Amino acid sequence: MDETVRIEIEVTEEAASILRDEARRRSVGRMVSELVSRKSPDDHPLRRIFAQIKREARADGLTDKEIEAELKRHRAERRR
Repeated sequence: MDETVRIEIEVTEEAASILRDEARRRSVGRMVSELVSRKSPDDHPLRRIFAQIKREARADGLTDKEIEAELKRHRAERRR
C-alpha cells in the first residue's frame, strides 16, 4: 500500500462539514490520489460518463446554457 501524507486543500463549508468524518476523508483522499495520478484528468470514468450525458442532452436539443441551469437547480435543491 502506498504511503499517505496529510495536505490541506480549500473546499466549500459544506464539503468541510462532510469531511469531518474520518472514513469519508479517507475515501475522498483515495479518489483524489487516483484522479491526480492519471496522465489526463479527462480519463476519469465519471468525467467520461458526464460527457456522454451532455452529448445526449445536446442531441435532444438542449444547449449548454440549459444544461448548466438545470445542474444549478439540482444542486440548489440538494442543499435544502
